Amino acid sequence: MNPQELKTIMGSGLLSFPLTDFDSNGDFNAQSYVKRLEWLAPYGASALFAAGGTGEFFSLTGEEYPGIIKTAVDTCRGVVPIIAGAGGPTRFAIQCAQAAEKAGAHGILLLPHYLTEAGQEGLAAHVEAVCKSVKFGVIVYNRASSRLKPETLAGLAERNPNLVGFKDGIGDIEAMVAIYQRMGDRFAYLGGLPTAEVYAAAYKAMGTPVYSSAVFNFIPKTAMDFYKAVAADDLKTQHHLLKTFFMPYLELRNRTPGYAVSIVKAGAKIVGHDAGPVRAPLTDLKPSEMEELKALIDALGPQ
Repeated sequence: MNPQELKTIMGSGLLSFPLTDFDSNGDFNAQSYVKRLEWLAPYGASALFAAGGTGEFFSLTGEEYPGIIKTAVDTCRGVVPIIAGAGGPTRFAIQCAQAAEKAGAHGILLLPHYLTEAGQEGLAAHVEAVCKSVKFGVIVYNRASSRLKPETLAGLAERNPNLVGFKDGIGDIEAMVAIYQRMGDRFAYLGGLPTAEVYAAAYKAMGTPVYSSAVFNFIPKTAMDFYKAVAADDLKTQHHLLKTFFMPYLELRNRTPGYAVSIVKAGAKIVGHDAGPVRAPLTDLKPSEMEELKALIDALGPQ
């Protein structure tokens, strides 16, 4: 898939980030991962992001990463495109990007580097080094530690034709409008805040109708129903699901740092698609919190 084809895929539909399955020892469980992808693929997501943030990319080793991406690509071949997460230090991000390209992924989401703060010149050098290391499409992920300005993105886009997408994980509306006004249709845009459904209508109003859904991992029917309601400007359905599920879900998710991933693994376990425990430094939900989440899920009905 060439970069422009990836951009087209990013231009519409719901995207999601499958969990990465671990066994009781915390090792990658390929068999369970295959079953997860086979379950999720037919629900209608435009693409699945293997080893993304919800897939705990930050806890994966360089040795296990290529196998995870290859498993996703082989399982979903001909059914749904696979975009791989890649990130961390520049040289490691390049290794991941090249491994994903070799495995047959359709592109990468370039996740932030870690710990070190950097100015625009350094951030641009990081993104450009990864873009130039591969031929397929690259989507850059804007986070607090890697906040790219419109003029930086414009220069990167001019020098790197395979940089075709922008995912926002900050929620700064003013900055997002400035980027959209500067870059126009040069990029495909993706809303990527945790539990993106809460922000979906606002992002659609400013020209970013596509977003990624973490809850697709355990309530795929509801996730698709909500996306369709946003696409159709069906405020009644949106407000009902926000009130009865998403806002109570957010209250539970926000109790402990890191629960944005942990609560998704908990949901998958509740619906019979256990992905195993999260890896440290994340922690799993407490039994009482699992019961609260189960009540929210049960009220939605069959998926």
